[in-house]
Amino acid sequence: MMVRCLLSLTLFCAASVVAVAQTHWPQFRGAQSLGVAEDPTLPEKWSATENVAWKTEIPGIGWSSPIVWGNQVFLTSVINSGDTEPPKKGLYFGGERPIPPAEHRWMVYAVNFQTGKVMWEREVHKGIPAFSRHLKNSYASETPVTDGERIYAYFGNVGLFVFDLKGKLLWKQAFDAKKTRFGWGTAASPVVYKDKLFIVVDNDEQSYLVAYDKKSGKQLWKVDREIGTNWATPYIWENGQRVELVIPGTKAVRSYDLDGKTLWEFKGMSSIAIPVPFSKFGLLYIASGYVGDQHRPVYAIKPGASGDISLKSGETSNQFIAWYQRQAGPYNPSPIVYGDLYYTLFDRGFFTAHDAKTGKEVYGKQRIDPAAGAFTSSPWAYNGKIFALSEDGDTFVIQAGSEYKLIGKNSLDEMCMATPAIAKGSLIIRTATRLYRISKK
Repeated sequence: MMVRCLLSLTLFCAASVVAVAQTHWPQFRGAQSLGVAEDPTLPEKWSATENVAWKTEIPGIGWSSPIVWGNQVFLTSVINSGDTEPPKKGLYFGGERPIPPAEHRWMVYAVNFQTGKVMWEREVHKGIPAFSRHLKNSYASETPVTDGERIYAYFGNVGLFVFDLKGKLLWKQAFDAKKTRFGWGTAASPVVYKDKLFIVVDNDEQSYLVAYDKKSGKQLWKVDREIGTNWATPYIWENGQRVELVIPGTKAVRSYDLDGKTLWEFKGMSSIAIPVPFSKFGLLYIASGYVGDQHRPVYAIKPGASGDISLKSGETSNQFIAWYQRQAGPYNPSPIVYGDLYYTLFDRGFFTAHDAKTGKEVYGKQRIDPAAGAFTSSPWAYNGKIFALSEDGDTFVIQAGSEYKLIGKNSLDEMCMATPAIAKGSLIIRTATRLYRISKK
């Protein structure tokens, strides 16, 4: 039995083709949006006091994720000079709120990775917000991105602000405020590929996709999208045949080339699109799962598609859709592939596993903890384990593999909705008021 367990662990690790000892975490969910980083020095146990290298107070509210480059952690926040209604945990209706009347300050922070000291902070905009937001959204929900030379901080309906790593403003671009569905606000983060920066602006007035020269800020092209409001971050898919910019959407998922030309699209998402796509085993995984819908799909897409590749009634695959699951999509958290399995964390605290190559169910919904609250942060994985952070600030540790097993729980005792960053043997976790660096002592 011991030999079998050791062999299984060896095969699992060999199948996990991931970066070792991540030095940087440049965007939401890290390089390639995978959320995986193997490093034996990474922590598996922590609390608000245990294995805490430092914790730093961050003013204001922001559910953007931290990113890491070298010795700096970058994040955004918005400070309200008036009273701020705290978000409620869990899923509920009626989250839309009126525009707050007080002055707000839109901020970018750089924090020293080793000490937690704020190295620089920049106010990029000040004024009364021009649009409303959902109570559980923030005015700083878009995660910044870096190419190692510049920080691209985007605030939806406000603007794009580009700094060098020392905090010098290099260029900026204002964005007009547009109406979003139910007044819920914005969330889709920017992406960078080679010399281009891409931003998707999906709203209920006029959606579009725009590309900038990342160094000069010159607009390279802009294409209209008749899509409506969405909150999903685009994904750069390097699939061996070509490079594509894939954008999930409620009305249609669409792929573009790097010049803005539509390559393919399909219909059949749930009524709200939030999870970010990602790729593994030559497949592109796309999911959406609004909790109020019966249709909460997951699709695995093959490269080389063109035109409309939508499934016909009764189909579960076609020439370019390798597999499809009708009710396996999450609402907020993005799924994750680790080893050979595709894992899904559901907002209401359930966890499932499917074969990543075939879509076959490995195990169905497992309740993580009857006492656990809702989950908004996306799961991450390393060292044979998957981590799921609840809105209560509890991180549940799940053993990877074909059998579900909960093996640990780590609590920070404060609301969490941002997805952590992983770099240099540390977890960078954002709570409602603090930034933590979790590291083995």
